[in-house]
Amino acid sequence: MALEIFAGCVNCWACVTLCPHQAIIEAQPHFLIDPLRCTECVDAHATPQCAAICPVEGVIVNELGDPLNPPGSLSPPARFG
Repeated sequence: MALEIFAGCVNCWACVTLCPHQAIIEAQPHFLIDPLRCTECVDAHATPQCAAICPVEGVIVNELGDPLNPPGSLSPPARFG
């Protein structure tokens, strides 16, 4: 049980300080998540903290490959006037 970071990560460092298990590793071309340390925050928080702070959609995925911030989830709702 571990999350994964894919291409698209902009290495903004937002997730690094929030990870309660220091599972996020600085790497190039994008950060990585150490699967031996990642618990998906189930022992510490209601939601994975890296995904909660990530400003990029579709970059952090669960073990099934499902994005935790799917495309459109961070966009503001359309305003019709």
